[in-house]
Amino acid sequence: MTASTDKPSTPRKKENDGKTREEKINEIMADGAVVVKMEIDYSETCDKKLPEAQALAAKGKMNEAMDMLLSLEKQTRSGADTHSTGRVLVTIVQLCFEAKDWDQLNEKIIDIVKKRAQLKQAVAKMVTECCTFLDKTPDKPTMMKLIDTLRTVTAGKIYVENERARLTHRLAMIHEKDDNVAEAAKIMQELQVETYGSMERQEKVELILEQMRLCLTIQDYIRATIISKKISTRFFEDAKYAELKLKFYGYLIELGQQEGDYLDICKNYRQLHQTLTIQEDPVTNIQTMKNVVLYVCLAKYDNEQSDLIHRVETEKLLEEIPKYKSVVEKFTTNELISQAAFCDSFEKELREGVEGSKATDVFAKTEAGEKRWSDLKSRIVEHNIRMMAKYYIRIRLPRMAKLLALTEAETEDCLSDMVVAGVVSAKTDRLEGIIDFTEQQDPLENLNSWSCNTNKLMDLVMKATHLINKEEMVHKHLAGPATE
Repeated sequence: MTASTDKPSTPRKKENDGKTREEKINEIMADGAVVVKMEIDYSETCDKKLPEAQALAAKGKMNEAMDMLLSLEKQTRSGADTHSTGRVLVTIVQLCFEAKDWDQLNEKIIDIVKKRAQLKQAVAKMVTECCTFLDKTPDKPTMMKLIDTLRTVTAGKIYVENERARLTHRLAMIHEKDDNVAEAAKIMQELQVETYGSMERQEKVELILEQMRLCLTIQDYIRATIISKKISTRFFEDAKYAELKLKFYGYLIELGQQEGDYLDICKNYRQLHQTLTIQEDPVTNIQTMKNVVLYVCLAKYDNEQSDLIHRVETEKLLEEIPKYKSVVEKFTTNELISQAAFCDSFEKELREGVEGSKATDVFAKTEAGEKRWSDLKSRIVEHNIRMMAKYYIRIRLPRMAKLLALTEAETEDCLSDMVVAGVVSAKTDRLEGIIDFTEQQDPLENLNSWSCNTNKLMDLVMKATHLINKEEMVHKHLAGPATE
């Protein structure tokens, strides 16, 4: 067999033009960007012998038919006739399938692939044909054995990577159906579909989402997070992938809930809210916006959270859920929030819902819901401390604890956490019980400020000295002639 970069003859070119884009990519990748040149065309021979082999098999002479086909396969393979070799290989597996001889089918698949200088495109055609037999197997053990055989012969072969990925996914689904989810997740993790150059992007994303789903099922959240980074969010800008987008961000929300990353959950709900299919369903759209509001309020304060909550406040949809709009306004207004008044006004609707406004599961009567409700109360306390730091220079600890509706120890602990996080600047005189919110300047900044003030002072002294000298000179000049 020889290789050449010359263009193929016209008949061959027409054949290539009839192939799918995936097959062309597979050929280029398989042959290292060179085209295998056919030495002998066995098309006429195949047209004659393939029907003869099929006739022999129909009469029960399976061994004679196989001997004829294997002899023909050797000829076509030696002559580098890829198309004819593919026809022969497909006929071999078809005859085994039609005879329901599954053991011989598995043996032939392995033997054919192991033959020296076997043509890759021919093997790809055979594997594709064998994949169609899976739904027609008589029982589960037979199907599992055939899948195992096909996965064995496709391992490490880039020209059949798509078929291997689909077989692996099918095997994982079988294990999951048998309640062996851990094994299914392990099998799916073997696939590195993001590196498959010939696979369509949609299929890649579908398989990666399956990997994420299985990892979440077995609570392997770290691996699920790593896998999620393999999908570019730009893929979901196309409206036709809305269903995949909903799955992806749904899995990210589940990840965020496990990690307690409320800001990230809010961003993911905003992505869902911007999806056309969600916006077309008024009920789902409003429920999604409620989740956006609650999770942005649950997020700890920082520059990003502050920016996001002000953008959420401008959403027109909030006009349809006035209570949730009021919750956002509470956290964006520079005023203290009364814990008791907040609970009286909002707790029932946020946790249980009222007529015409269904509650979300954010503050459900579960362990996770109770924790989030407790976190919301903590956000109220933190908001109030930030407001005090804005309006007070100093305040006594008992007075501060009364305003926050906390004990003095709880107030001191919460303030300490916020100081460590850099949200506020404060010093506590524990003996006097006084909180000082004066912002402490960095020593270098103090030195720079002192230096700047010193320079200004010297400039003023120099200017005053110059004016004094000027006045003295003018006085001497005017007083001189009068004395003579």
